[in-house]
Amino acid sequence: MFKFKKTAFFLAKLIVFLAIINFLSACQEDFTTNPADTVLFSTDTLTFDTTFTTVGSATSRIMVYNPNNKAILISNIFLANGKSSAFKINVDGKNNENNQFTDIEIGAKDSLYIFVQVNIDPLDDNLPLLIEDALIFLVNGNIKTITLQAIGQNAVIFRNKLIVNDTTLTAERPYLVFGYLAVDSAKTLTLAPGTRLYFHNNANLIVYGNLMAKGTFEQPIIMRGDRFDKIKFETPVLYNVVAGQWGGIHLLWNKGKHVLRHVNLNSGYVGIYLSNQDKNQLPELEISDCRIHNFLLYGLVVQNGNVKVLNSEISNSSSFCVYLNGGQHTFIHCTIANYFNNSSVQPILRDKEPAVMIMDLNRIAPMRTTFINCAIAGSMENEFSLATRFPAMYKGTFSHCYIRKPKALDLPQFTYIRWSEKNDTVFKNIYFDYKKGTYFNFEPDSVSPLRNMGDYNIAAENCPVDLNGVNRLQDGVPDIGAYEWMPVKKDE
Repeated sequence: MFKFKKTAFFLAKLIVFLAIINFLSACQEDFTTNPADTVLFSTDTLTFDTTFTTVGSATSRIMVYNPNNKAILISNIFLANGKSSAFKINVDGKNNENNQFTDIEIGAKDSLYIFVQVNIDPLDDNLPLLIEDALIFLVNGNIKTITLQAIGQNAVIFRNKLIVNDTTLTAERPYLVFGYLAVDSAKTLTLAPGTRLYFHNNANLIVYGNLMAKGTFEQPIIMRGDRFDKIKFETPVLYNVVAGQWGGIHLLWNKGKHVLRHVNLNSGYVGIYLSNQDKNQLPELEISDCRIHNFLLYGLVVQNGNVKVLNSEISNSSSFCVYLNGGQHTFIHCTIANYFNNSSVQPILRDKEPAVMIMDLNRIAPMRTTFINCAIAGSMENEFSLATRFPAMYKGTFSHCYIRKPKALDLPQFTYIRWSEKNDTVFKNIYFDYKKGTYFNFEPDSVSPLRNMGDYNIAAENCPVDLNGVNRLQDGVPDIGAYEWMPVKKDE
């Protein structure tokens, strides 16, 4: 009996000792360092659909799970935009003004909460509509991210939207397009002056009917990507100056009537792509006082269509700025300039295609092309190509133009042409240097060959005012291209 009591006493002490060891082990729990062991999240994207300015959002919650049999240590949790982010995070009940947290522990089979808020400053027309950030986790050498999104203002959101009736969009609220905004066959989409369309990544405007985008000088229509934030280079760069931020405008009806006036398009894959397989029924496209700038593929493509382009800039594409293939095409007082490679932030390099390609070699509608008072320039030696079997018989008029080409074309269609020379200084700025804060400017330089070369009567009849609103007739000798040279005003 006494022996039993001694044994029981020993077992009791052993149990207490083991309990203490387990307690201490729990207090100093081993952490898994296996890269295969990571954490899970309750969502991969946290979206605040609409956030009114100055009011701030409600608080949203993200749960972080540790599914492993050992505790895990998250080395870092932080927002990509740091202290400047519109988002604020609270990790496991703790705040940090820099939105950065280190050495966050989660026990085995346990979880923690992260609370997120967003507060957007008052917005004006040029400030963000879609604000994004990334919540970043460093775990066992792995990087995990959760996308944070917030839509400011009262933007109208289109997600894969098909317009089935004649519709007018106004300047009252901006429009944010995800996927596509499409116009049904024979229907008309009208964009009032000042309308703003912001397209998410790869989103497109697809028109099976008609497009009437009629802006004004005071209230241009804007179509661009939806990212207003910056790429975190050593010197931050706006996403909006990097091509490929959205899709483009696709005009696909053979009976379409399309008008774009005072429209600014930039930084997508294509600017305007008019595609028609019917050689007998050609759509009509009028472009005037527009800027079509910085596209990953093309600026303007016309396949079997009639197009008239007045007083417009079409610039910087990785391939053609203008591609014409079937139909009647008229360009008056246009600047077509391709210096795509002169930017260090583009995702690809320019191909070897010229800025302007007139393609008359395949089975297409009969072609007739007119370029008057236009500038065609770029970074390559040859920026103009007329691809036709019998050039001397091509139906075209090219007059009072500047054309970058290493050898002049001795053809009857070309009159009063200033062919490029090696040392020409054509524009004010043909480079984008984000470190110096300089950007492309395709207005004529003070010594530009574009100056005083235009046909006065053509200018007076079609484009008496340039793209900047300057009277190009005031000195009696208009410059060619979309812009009239103006002297730099000295400070008084």
